[in-house]
Amino acid sequence: MNTKKKNIFYNILFLVVCGVIFTFLYIAPPETTSPLPHDDDHQQFMHMKKKAAEKQCDQCHSSDGVAPLPDDHPPKYRCLFCHKRTQQ
Repeated sequence: MNTKKKNIFYNILFLVVCGVIFTFLYIAPPETTSPLPHDDDHQQFMHMKKKAAEKQCDQCHSSDGVAPLPDDHPPKYRCLFCHKRTQQ
């Protein structure tokens, strides 16, 4: 294959890969996880680093805590990965 044909092939391959990635992102479902609440109980975690804040979540959200999580809840050690901190 000569250089010109290789360039055309790689350009087409690049466009196909970009199209597949775009299509995947376009049809992805919307985010449904609720954000971290803006209340007095959670206000202290808004300005902490994620890892430091996540270590304290199980104080209230353990099975014997104030607001236990359901049994089918995903792994409990990465709370702020799904429950984003948002500006109010």
